[in-house]
Amino acid sequence: MDNQTNDGKGFSRRDLLKGFATLPALGAFGYGMFRKWNAERLRQSSIAQELGLNFDEHPAVAPTKSDGKTIRVGIIGYGIRGEQLMRAAGFARPELIDDWKRGAAANANDRRYAEYQEQEDLNIVITAVCDLFDVHAENALAAAANTGRNGVDGEMKLSAKRYRRYTELINADDVDAVIIATPDHWHARMVVDAAKAGKHVYVEKGLTRTVEEAFDVRRAVKESGIIMQLGHQGRQTASYNKAKEIIDKNILGKITLIEVCTNRNDPNGAWVYDIHPKGSPETIDWEQFTEPTDSHPFSLERFFRWRCWWDYGTGLSGDLLTHEYDALNQVLKLGIPHSAVASGGVYFYKDGREVPDVFQSVMEYPDRDLTFLYSASLASERFRGKVIMGHDASMEMENSLTVTPDSRSTRYREQLQSGVVSSDKPMITYVPGKSNVDAVTSATEQYFASRGLLYTYVQGKRVDTTHLHIREWLNCIRSGEQPSCNIDQAFEEAVTAHMATIALRENRKVFWDAENEKIV
Repeated sequence: MDNQTNDGKGFSRRDLLKGFATLPALGAFGYGMFRKWNAERLRQSSIAQELGLNFDEHPAVAPTKSDGKTIRVGIIGYGIRGEQLMRAAGFARPELIDDWKRGAAANANDRRYAEYQEQEDLNIVITAVCDLFDVHAENALAAAANTGRNGVDGEMKLSAKRYRRYTELINADDVDAVIIATPDHWHARMVVDAAKAGKHVYVEKGLTRTVEEAFDVRRAVKESGIIMQLGHQGRQTASYNKAKEIIDKNILGKITLIEVCTNRNDPNGAWVYDIHPKGSPETIDWEQFTEPTDSHPFSLERFFRWRCWWDYGTGLSGDLLTHEYDALNQVLKLGIPHSAVASGGVYFYKDGREVPDVFQSVMEYPDRDLTFLYSASLASERFRGKVIMGHDASMEMENSLTVTPDSRSTRYREQLQSGVVSSDKPMITYVPGKSNVDAVTSATEQYFASRGLLYTYVQGKRVDTTHLHIREWLNCIRSGEQPSCNIDQAFEEAVTAHMATIALRENRKVFWDAENEKIV
């Protein structure tokens, strides 16, 4: 490095010293910090190579347009998540585009508009939308018409039709596949009906509201042969894929304990979503909304904040535990646990909700000599992360990875004694791209960003993970292959989440009878 000049290939030691010298009080100190950082980087690189890891490799750059036939897609549900999914598929409301433009003009670090324009064309058309709230339906139509990714003054191409009932949408001749982003209590019926109609399905988690529905969905998907993807965009996160490589190479040694968590501390993160001022019995089809569950008098809170009630949602288990479980199932192939216990309650948000805002579950895998521990609070943002604990090392697994040797490790005993590695600092760090959150602002968005659920990096370029997950589903429809979060993965997750929920609500330890496929 000292022999390189500033010719576009590198910087000499003299160039670095000159640069640091221009910063008051940082000259020698800054260069010293740089040397320390570079030495640590080289040390970790050497360790990674010795362990057979290549952290310099990058996945291939995605093509600019998906090959194959144009797929005609219907969207069912255009609330918070539905809008995000449609945007990830390439269809954003014109007003949102203009908002992003204003943000970019005011802040050079706001790259939402630039990244959206760079997002790959998935070669689809939105032909149908369905939502029980008139305002959401109208917004979905506007997004579907924005094929040119324009602002309000741009040209729109009206192509989608609004349906009042989802059954009419899935039976439409110009719909090949559906994206389902409704409240959880509608998922099972919609997936089953779509499968019977021969329509491919992308459905958000939780997969089902009841255990019986999970079996119904699996049966329908298997018998129909459709391509189904469960909405876990973490499957596309670069650090999770690298974590699997670390696990496969047995770098952690025997793993006996996993701790994962959810910590959020703002109303939106606790499902206290905004109530739209135009929401009313005249603009919301309440009778249809409550159709799959117990009837209840019209309630704006229940309609817009449905996750807070068992009639419509699946609680912390089905909503947020599933993110953590899926990440670990991805890298460890955990499957359904042998048993589960759970506890929790409504300890902070005394707003009439039924679903706990503090929740814990312990799941046992005796055949793996492994315990999976989940802990959640919606009233504290203390970061705890995902930790996989092995005999030789522990791995913290988020948008970045760190692997730290255990002070009592057998495998690394000599390296620990010689000082090559230390138990008080990582021996491996993997950061796929920048560590800042750029335009991410809300506490909830920061929570998802830190877990790799908003974006990942492809050859150093930031890419929306939801976009990649939808892209994978569409390409599997074209190829006939199975996506990464297919019905088998979805079923394992649904049963696991239901075990935790049943353990909580019935205040007992529950078991999975694998031979008879029953929760007992």
